[in-house]
Amino acid sequence: MNVFNIVFQSVLALIGIGVLGFWILRRGILPENVIGLLSRLAIDIALPCMVFSSIMVNFDPKKMPDWWQLPLWWLGFACISLLLTLLSMFISQKSTRGEFGLSLFFQNALFFPLIIISGLFGANSPYAAQLFIFVMIHPVIFFSLSHLFFKKKDIPDKNRKPNYRRIFNPILIATALGVISRLGGIETYLPSFIITMFTILGAMTLPLLMIILGGSLYIDFQKKGRIYVKEIVKFVAVKNILFPLVFIGILSLIRLEYSIALIIFLQSAIPPITGTPIVAEREGGSPSIANQFILASFLFAIVSIPLLFILFSNYYPVP
Repeated sequence: MNVFNIVFQSVLALIGIGVLGFWILRRGILPENVIGLLSRLAIDIALPCMVFSSIMVNFDPKKMPDWWQLPLWWLGFACISLLLTLLSMFISQKSTRGEFGLSLFFQNALFFPLIIISGLFGANSPYAAQLFIFVMIHPVIFFSLSHLFFKKKDIPDKNRKPNYRRIFNPILIATALGVISRLGGIETYLPSFIITMFTILGAMTLPLLMIILGGSLYIDFQKKGRIYVKEIVKFVAVKNILFPLVFIGILSLIRLEYSIALIIFLQSAIPPITGTPIVAEREGGSPSIANQFILASFLFAIVSIPLLFILFSNYYPVP
C-alpha cells in the first residue's frame, strides 16, 4: 500500500502544479502571451540542463555496461505502441482520428516517469539517468513524424521540409553530450559549479511545464468549444487502461531487468505529451480536442497509474 501512496502522491503533485498554472492565468497574474516565452525557457533551457546534469551525476557506464541497449528497448516499445495506436484509431470518429492517434502514440515520456521514479527511489536514482537514455530518440520522432497522423488534405499549404532544429533538439544534444562526457571521463575535468548550475536550472523544468500546461488549458477552455465526451471516454480507456495492461502482460512473459521493465511500464501508463495541441494546430487539426484528451488522461492518471503500478509490482516487486 506504501507504493500506491507514493505513486499517488507523485502523480497528484504534478496535477496540482497544473491546477496552479490554470489559476495563475485565470487570475491574470501572468498575461496569456507569456506562455509561449515560458515554453521556450522550459524546453530549450531548463529541460536540457536537467537531462545533462542528471546523466552527469547518476550515469555510471561501469555500473551500467548495457546502457546502449536502452534505446533499442525504446524502439521495441515504440513499435508495439504504434501497432496498438493504429488498431485503436478505428474506434475514434473520423473528425478526431488524427488527434486521437497522435495523443495515443506520443506519451509524456519524461516528466511523469521522472517524478514517480524520484518519489520511489530518490532524486538521484540511477533509474533517472536510464530514463533519459531510454527516451533520447522520442523527441526526434515526435518532431519529425507527428504530421503523419493527419491527412494531407487537412494540412495547410506550407513548406514540408524537415525542421532540423526540431529533429536535433536540445534534449537529444544534452543527452548525447552527457553520455559522451561520462564515457570519456570528461566530467572529472569539469568544475563542480558547472554541474551545480545545470542542476539548479534543471530544477525549474517540472514546475514550469506543468504551469504552462495548466495555463494553456485555461486559454483553450475560455473558447468554450464543443466537449467530445464519447471520444474522451474512448481515449482514456485505451490510453490509461488498455496500453498499460498490454505491456504488463508482455513484461510478465519476457522477464526483463527491473529498471528496464519499470521504464517500459511507466511509458505505457502515462498521459500524452503536452506538445500535442501545438502539433495538432500546426497540422490542420484541433488543439482543443488534443487538450481535452490530455486533461482527461491526466486526471484519470491520478487513480490509474497507482492502481496499475500495484499490478505491475506483482510481477516486478520494488527492490
